[in-house]
Amino acid sequence: MKSYKAMDKELRSHPNLDCFCSGSTAVTIVKQGPNLFMGYIGDSRAIMGSKDSNGSMVAIQLTVDLKPDLPREAERIKKCKGRVFALQDEPEVPRVWLPFDDAPGLAMARAFGDFCLKEYGVISIPEFSHRLLTERDQFIVLASDGVWDVLSNEEVVEIVSLAPTRSSAARILVDSAAREWKLKYPTSKMDDCAVVCLFLDGKMDTESDYEEQGLSSATVQSNHSGNAIETDD
Repeated sequence: MKSYKAMDKELRSHPNLDCFCSGSTAVTIVKQGPNLFMGYIGDSRAIMGSKDSNGSMVAIQLTVDLKPDLPREAERIKKCKGRVFALQDEPEVPRVWLPFDDAPGLAMARAFGDFCLKEYGVISIPEFSHRLLTERDQFIVLASDGVWDVLSNEEVVEIVSLAPTRSSAARILVDSAAREWKLKYPTSKMDDCAVVCLFLDGKMDTESDYEEQGLSSATVQSNHSGNAIETDD
């Protein structure tokens, strides 16, 4: 709670960032032994790849996409005089609007930044959940909504499971999402795709200090011209 509050406060006071009509989602996990704690705002998502009783890989969604049309989210926004509706040309995307103007059209109910809507029901207080891990649980994938817009939970688990190396898993998943964007939405600008894969046994392909943590991450960010900027972290 303190971290999310501090993040929003820092964004508001940052001299070089205009977050009045822009912001960010977040999904956070803390693993302590078998305990997994999750905090999240917006529509980034965490899922887990786990083996069922037959030894087959299954996808388990760990977080909830906090979209504006979720009943409890919509109720809070409307109580604060914000409005929730979808435009006619994209009826499947509910958005948050100011009470007196058809702007800015935020497609999530909670976010860092987006301060123009913070008085109208959009908050940066995270939802929390807890889960006890078992030996069947193999890996966790954290990803921004650009991935989930084009890939299902099951597809993501399959892609990560079949990656030739663990260190390449996040990059392969981001590349897969980028290809799906071009196939499904050829005229649209690709949404940002950021992925972190955490392998729960802590092992990676090589034994560097960083890779022993079992982390694989990659991003594709869309710039204003619609071209993809790739980074590996």
